[in-house]
Amino acid sequence: MKKEPFVKRLIFLYLPLLVIMVFILFPFYWTFVTSIKPADELTIVSYWPSTVTFDSYKKLFTTTVDFMSALKNSLIVAVGTTLVALISSTLAAYAFSRYNFIGRKPLMSIFLCNNMFPTVLLLIPLYSIMRQLGLLFNPTSLILAYTTFTIPFSVWLLLGFLNDLPMSLEEAALVDGCNRGGAFLKIILPILGPCMVATGVYIFMQSWNEYTFAMMFTNADTRTIPVALNSLIGQLGVQWDLLTAGGILTIIPVCIMFFFAQKRLVEGLTAGAVKG
Repeated sequence: MKKEPFVKRLIFLYLPLLVIMVFILFPFYWTFVTSIKPADELTIVSYWPSTVTFDSYKKLFTTTVDFMSALKNSLIVAVGTTLVALISSTLAAYAFSRYNFIGRKPLMSIFLCNNMFPTVLLLIPLYSIMRQLGLLFNPTSLILAYTTFTIPFSVWLLLGFLNDLPMSLEEAALVDGCNRGGAFLKIILPILGPCMVATGVYIFMQSWNEYTFAMMFTNADTRTIPVALNSLIGQLGVQWDLLTAGGILTIIPVCIMFFFAQKRLVEGLTAGAVKG
């Protein structure tokens, strides 16, 4: 009688989960295996190379593309966008949640409608604006461009959590002598921490992986990782060893960030989902 529930869990739970995990992780495994293959085995289908070599990683930093510069540019853009968008969206979400002002609902609708359209529609207007401001081929142009589609979603993500926080928390702080700003910094902001982490991870990933804007707003000196990796794909062929090595190195910062923020990330993503 005790074996039957285990058999059911094995068939209907563990095996499907195993299949899903293999389906998700296999591309990463294949990318890593390809990156450590010798040059003469790149076109051979094998699940593990006969000789493990890291020459592709050495070549990535010494020839073809300035990968270290692209890595630095991507980090500057991603961190800058995360800071600007997270601060702006937190303040905007707090204002929408706690204040009633003229145009509040239309503005919230505009923020929501912004996510209905593809970001490529903003490409030509933003390119013209950045050129007039003299910001083309500068990381600042990418930071400003990325905030156009990360702030609206972040505002709504934070707004749902702020609406669930009782006003009594701030009222108690105001009674104890805090002003509105002090109540926000000392009471609301610490409670908002997990949701801000989840929002920050979303903004960082969007900025780190974006290609279209980075292709248009950068040059050889300021290009980010997606553009640098795309340069390895030419008309005469694809440099699979360098491309896969660059792909593995690209996901390392994101994996490190998830490793340290996973607890708060889960708390932030589920915040406000259940109302008691």
